[in-house]
This record gives sequence, structure tokens and C-alpha cells, in this order.
Amino acid sequence: MKKPSSRIREEIAKLQEQLRQAETREAERIGRIALKAGLGEIEVDELELQSAFETLVARFREGGRAAVQGSKAPSLTPGAAQGGAEGV
Repeated sequence: MKKPSSRIREEIAKLQEQLRQAETREAERIGRIALKAGLGEIEVDELELQSAFETLVARFREGGRAAVQGSKAPSLTPGAAQGGAEGV
């Protein structure tokens, strides 16, 4: 049986709200990690920062989960992150 368009619109609205909430949770999680790493304490151009994040994403996508699990995760201390982030 086909759904009426009004029901489909309601489902779309619910899914859009779920998507908004999921994106908010993800942004808060990433923001907390970035602050722990000291990213809030340095001045960097937004485009440079986005480029650095894109590089990071590519690194983890290329290596896959096995490569990430096989190596020791870097420390998320503010001093450790500041040294590498300034040259981005």
C-alpha cells in the first residue's frame, strides 16, 4: 500500500531532525577533542584548519581501522598538539 505524501513529509521532517541532532552530537564530540588537544589556544585561519582536518580524514580513511588499531594513538595533551598544528 502506498503512503500518502503527508505521511512521507512527516517522516522526512523526523529524519531531518534526527540528522540535525546527530550532527550536533558529532560537532560537540569533535569540539571537545579539539579543545583537549589544545586547538582552542592557537590562532589559525579557518581554511587552513579545514584543510588540516581533511588531511587527517584522508589519513584515517586510507589506513582503515586496522592501521589505526595497529599503531599507538597519539597523546591528546595540549602541548603535543600545538607543535604540529602551527605549521599547518
